[in-house]
Amino acid sequence: MQEQLLYEYAVIRVVPRVEREEFVNAGIILFCKKTGYIGCRIFLNEQKLRCFDEKTDVETVQKNLRAFELIAAGDKLSGSPIARLDTPSRFRWLTATRSTVIQCSKVHPGLTGCLEKSLDKLMLEIVF
Repeated sequence: MQEQLLYEYAVIRVVPRVEREEFVNAGIILFCKKTGYIGCRIFLNEQKLRCFDEKTDVETVQKNLRAFELIAAGDKLSGSPIARLDTPSRFRWLTATRSTVIQCSKVHPGLTGCLEKSLDKLMLEIVF
C-alpha cells in the first residue's frame, strides 16, 4: 500500500479590482512538510480576467505570477530574497493574506500518494 502524504495547498487568485473582491483562479501552490516538496502551477485565463476589468495590465499580472513560480521553486537567480528561504518559509510567505492583485485562498489540507498528481488534479478541478 502506498504511503499517504499530508499536504497543504492554496489557490492563487488574480483580483483585478481589489475593492470589488472579484477574482479569477490562476494557479495552485502545494506543499508537503514531510517530503519538503513545494509545487506551483499557473494558468491565467486572460479572456476571463478581462471580463472583470478590461483595463487589466495582463503582462504585469503574468510577470508577477511567474515570480510566484520562481519563488516557490527557490530559484536563487530570480533576484528575490524570499526565494532563498527554506521551503516551509517560502510556502508561508506566498500564501500569506494580502490585499493585492495576486492573492491566495486560505490554506487547505489533503492526503495523497502522489503530490504531482494531486497538484495536476487540483489545477483541473479549480483553475481550468
